[in-house]
Amino acid sequence: MPILANPLYARRVDAAVDHVVQNPDLPLTLEDVAAVAGFSPFHFHRVFAATTGETLHAFVTRVRLERALHLMAHRRTASLTEVALACGFSSSSHFSRTFRARYGVSPRGLDIDRFRAEHRLHLLDTLPAGQRDRFTGTDAPDAAPGPADDAAATVRLRPLGARRVAYVRVVAPYSGGVAEAAKDLVRWAGARGLDGGQWLGYQWDDPETVPLDRCRYDVGLEVPDDVGPAAAAGPDDPAVGFTVFPPTTLAEVDVSGTAADELAALDLLYRTWLPASGWAPAHQPCFEAWRGLPFGDGTEHFELTVQLPVVPLTDAVQPLGWEPADVDPGSGPLRPGSRRPPR
Repeated sequence: MPILANPLYARRVDAAVDHVVQNPDLPLTLEDVAAVAGFSPFHFHRVFAATTGETLHAFVTRVRLERALHLMAHRRTASLTEVALACGFSSSSHFSRTFRARYGVSPRGLDIDRFRAEHRLHLLDTLPAGQRDRFTGTDAPDAAPGPADDAAATVRLRPLGARRVAYVRVVAPYSGGVAEAAKDLVRWAGARGLDGGQWLGYQWDDPETVPLDRCRYDVGLEVPDDVGPAAAAGPDDPAVGFTVFPPTTLAEVDVSGTAADELAALDLLYRTWLPASGWAPAHQPCFEAWRGLPFGDGTEHFELTVQLPVVPLTDAVQPLGWEPADVDPGSGPLRPGSRRPPR
């Protein structure tokens, strides 16, 4: 069987992926990331490339550049040096060289708004036939969701504590597979009496800056702190991973409607509310918090709350908002989300 069919391998590689995405400013050497996944460096290099289709070095570089694009879009006053260091580059010149090699232009020369708009249209163009109107509310070829009226009145701010999440990951979710992954996790959770918790959907990758075949979507479920990998050891279980999201502040918008309504809520947050709010996106994904089971009302109508983790805009540019893990320095590889470099 190929490596991808082995849930243990998948969970370990997902842990390594999470560690890179959550900690782009760390050195992220082969030895360190292999330790997170519980593999020897020699074997991990081969396993990671076979499972993800990228070498670890290529993946780390891509994640750092995509994080830089995100900061350039949402932290307009940040200097290139701040962006470079927040994303793990040794200097602004190192960042600029790497950026130009990937995108063919310097960071200062990139029109970030045009870049994102082009990727947004590409996303809509790649949707299956007859599905575009689900996301735009119309089948017009140039249509895109727009922000709802009275944005300020519909956005709520509230603090949120840390949450431990079990998840099933879908690669290239815009090609399908999310609803099936949700069914797998619902079945897994139901067998363990966990299905009454808060269900989540989220992805770290912004389809307006990340190639669609490299996007990753997680169907997640908040679980108690004592639920871990041992609960996912059944031979017929999906590849369930675990991570911990640190405390944050949420900007929330309720959605009751179609995929187009959800995209309009996202536009409301990112394009209308955020620029005038005094807040900036935190280094956590934007969540879909389902009211009930995921896709409990089918795939055409959604009952959920869009949750955008935010930090005050006056804060210095930081790659994360992750708190140091409460671990013994001699306890071995760190769990995903930890800020302690592996020993």
